[in-house]
Amino acid sequence: MTVDDSTSGEDAPPPSDTSGYPTPHHVVDHTAEPTDDPLAIRLEQLILGAERRYTPFQAARTAGVSVDLGSRFWRAMGFADIGQAKALTEADVLALRRLAGLVEAGLLSEPMAIQVARSTGQTTARLAEWQIDSFLAGLTEPPEPGMTRTEVTYPLIQLLLPELEEFLVYVWRRQLAAATGRVVQAADDEEMVDRRLAVGFADLVGFTRLTRRLEEEELGELVEAFETTSADLVAAHGGRLIKTLGDEVLYAADDAGTAAEIALRLIETMAHDETMPALRVGIAFGTVTTRMGDVFGTTVNLASRLTSIAPKDTVLVDGALAEELIRTGEAPASETQAAEAAVRAGKEGGTPPSYRFGLQPMWQRPVRGLGVVEPWLLGRRTT
Repeated sequence: MTVDDSTSGEDAPPPSDTSGYPTPHHVVDHTAEPTDDPLAIRLEQLILGAERRYTPFQAARTAGVSVDLGSRFWRAMGFADIGQAKALTEADVLALRRLAGLVEAGLLSEPMAIQVARSTGQTTARLAEWQIDSFLAGLTEPPEPGMTRTEVTYPLIQLLLPELEEFLVYVWRRQLAAATGRVVQAADDEEMVDRRLAVGFADLVGFTRLTRRLEEEELGELVEAFETTSADLVAAHGGRLIKTLGDEVLYAADDAGTAAEIALRLIETMAHDETMPALRVGIAFGTVTTRMGDVFGTTVNLASRLTSIAPKDTVLVDGALAEELIRTGEAPASETQAAEAAVRAGKEGGTPPSYRFGLQPMWQRPVRGLGVVEPWLLGRRTT
């Protein structure tokens, strides 16, 4: 790829018409300037490890790519357009060169490279916001009267930055290894993208009313406790937390039994916490499309609808998940069948079958956008 060389000189700006650049979802202020606050600049240089040196045009030229591609990578990572301010560093040029190099080598298509930039930007943006809001903000409280937060922030980041960077890379490698392992075990190439998964939504009941009654700090603490507890339970029992939405969490599991166990654990754990509202969970099993760490498709929509109709402190599952639990011997087809099997085993001197879960068919009902479904009520069996 080559930069548009229609204007000579390293400091020459690109053509003024940028209306052709794709800017989905929002209008970007092309005159936006980076901050000139001295402390903010010092912190930026500390974190990035480099000084501001390039305009976007100069950075693209130095990286050997077009200004248009550089702009699309920048926006995909989640950053606003900065006009022709001299705000980019050697690290920005290197990142741009690496992404473009992957495209030129044929390892990634250009749309895929844009997706890499977007998914990385979205994930790390949330992480950075959390670390500043909940972590660094608390740690940078002045330890002594007369000290400002400004005086504390710089040396603290100086100490924490290398440790947090190493930990981030370690966790990313661990997650990448786990995700790669799941993909290569897929039965065929199609399953690598469209896979059969159990998808569950867990939703706090009456959360909207709580938002009107609780103070902002109390509400924040409740949401954080809910998300933390849910994330720990999902991970501990073999599921994957897809995302949290304040009063709702979305998780996935490779098999029906794991998803069912997580759902019941969530209900049981929240029920023992007097500070928590009631919970309801819906699970569906079927083909799911995965993109950028998220899941999509009819199975996901069905799980969401089941959650919305579930009574409080209960788990509703769809017919496909119920069938899978029965097929794998984790639930009986009916309580009558379980009782007959127990009687038969007693007469023959054998051991009666043991089931983890019980299933109770509910009334068929229409579900918006999905037609008529027959939900099943999921519970535990002690025998």
